[in-house]
Amino acid sequence: MSDRITLDELAGLMKKAAGITVTPERLKEHADGEFGELGIDSLGMLGIVGELENRFGTPLDLDMEACRTPREFLDRVNSALPAGA
Repeated sequence: MSDRITLDELAGLMKKAAGITVTPERLKEHADGEFGELGIDSLGMLGIVGELENRFGTPLDLDMEACRTPREFLDRVNSALPAGA
C-alpha cells in the first residue's frame, strides 16, 4: 500500500463508505469539481474519513468543510497522514 491516497483509492472509498459509485476515470476528470456534483455529502465524507482513520490507525484532523473537491481532500489527507503510513 502506498503512503499516499490516490484518486483510484478515493473512488473505492467513496463506494465503500458513502455508497457512491464513481469510476476512477470519472473521478480523475472531476478532480477539481465539487464533491456534491458527484453525489457526496458531508455524511459521506465523514464515512470516508472514518475508513481512512481505521486503515491508518490514527485520527485525521481534517477541516471537512474546507474540502470542496477531491483534489483538495487528497491534499489534506495526504499531508495529515503520518510519515511512512
